Amino acid sequence: MVGRRKEKAGAVAQTTGQDLELANSNEPKEAGNHAHKRHHPMFNHNGHKVTKGIHPDGESGRKGVHPHHFLRISARSASKISMAVNVLWPFVPAAIAVRYARPEAHLWIFVLNYIAVVPTANLIGFAGQELARKLPKVFGVVVETFLGGIVEIVLFMVLLHKNIDDPADERYNNFVPVIRAAILGSILANVLLCLGCCLFAGGLRRDEQDFDAAISEVGSGLLMTAGFGLMIPAAFFTSLSGSTTVDLDADQLTDKVLTISRVTSVILLVAFLLYVWFQMRSHHGIYDAVLEKDEARDHDRHKDLTKAKLTLTECILALVIAITLVCFHAIFLVEGIEYIVEERHVSDSFIGLILIPLVEKAAENLTAVDEAWDNQINFALAHVLGATIQTALLNGPLVVIVGWGLHKAMDLNFEIFNAVILILAVIVAGNFLRDGKSNYLEGALCILIYIIIAIASFSYPNPIHGAAGTSEASPATGAGAEGGHKLRFLK
Repeated sequence: MVGRRKEKAGAVAQTTGQDLELANSNEPKEAGNHAHKRHHPMFNHNGHKVTKGIHPDGESGRKGVHPHHFLRISARSASKISMAVNVLWPFVPAAIAVRYARPEAHLWIFVLNYIAVVPTANLIGFAGQELARKLPKVFGVVVETFLGGIVEIVLFMVLLHKNIDDPADERYNNFVPVIRAAILGSILANVLLCLGCCLFAGGLRRDEQDFDAAISEVGSGLLMTAGFGLMIPAAFFTSLSGSTTVDLDADQLTDKVLTISRVTSVILLVAFLLYVWFQMRSHHGIYDAVLEKDEARDHDRHKDLTKAKLTLTECILALVIAITLVCFHAIFLVEGIEYIVEERHVSDSFIGLILIPLVEKAAENLTAVDEAWDNQINFALAHVLGATIQTALLNGPLVVIVGWGLHKAMDLNFEIFNAVILILAVIVAGNFLRDGKSNYLEGALCILIYIIIAIASFSYPNPIHGAAGTSEASPATGAGAEGGHKLRFLK
């Protein structure tokens, strides 16, 4: 009797994979932009009965929370690189303990919390990926990309909350330059560093990788639009700050730039909503076909289908734990920025443009690089360009609008140095994506450009708060309208 049960169970496990592939092969093809109704098989490749509403690829075969499985699967993570990042988890309790035990140890607090953000962000990325497997393809990618940007949103909001908005204080708007640099730095980290790593990693295993125009053209077009929108307030300020033909003092110019930044942010949010609607509703059939084709050529697909997965409840639990820890680390990290700038002479530009984006984008970058390595270049580009578009059209505008609600003078008046490198980076990335093919050389060039920008930003001086011609000019000082950005070189 036992032997018959084992044979029956083996037959189910053996045939369910064939049933799934047969069901997938018999699905009607997408016609135009109209979606078709999918009928999932009752069992997935592992022989697990598929729960209603869950995609077969994400079915775990379990329900609720099982601590042993939860810890084992989370420690294994999404790839070998992500699994290696989990060795940094001891820094998480250490960072919190040092913050409360030695509050005067500013450098140690900054360094420990900076490192601790990496494994917690990695857990967000992994839980987001596990959750995305349980959802329809396009919706899953959108959700995973959004969750990957949670760390960035948390950091932006903590920086905004800690920003001093009293014009009489000499540190007025002390964190606004860091936030602005972090917005652009996040975009640069995606379109140069992460994209470069994806193209380089994919090019190491094959001569060329082909990707679909539906991913690259829409993404690069939106990036150019977002870059143009973000630069308008800076261009307005720069053209009028030293003008002798316009009767406009520093306070009036600052107010106008702030108003333009807020209106621009609302418009960019509308553009983001249109992008999401385009991707998920009106044209999602195109993206479904592209991503399914990418899955078919995934080198590790057989391993991904058979490995153990988190339940829906465990995914939510992991996200709650990781986001809570990220909030703590973000607060402690931001508390140490002033010490790093003033005492260790690290510029606002380098912290915002390089240091913060590197740590907040770590998990997203690892996921995208692993996908490119496995020949899923369209998935990798969807994550890279999607995260970049989210920063430019959602996260950046969102912090301006929240600042508006909190009566904080958060604007989009970027330094010309930052503005120029952003536009050039978008143009470079767009040129590499134009022909629909990539190789390791293009990836290496993107990485080298990013390194050059990092070196330049490290040497870039801080603006003097309250100096004439800067958007941080204090209304209490009545700074004149002459001159551009005055700079303070750190020694």
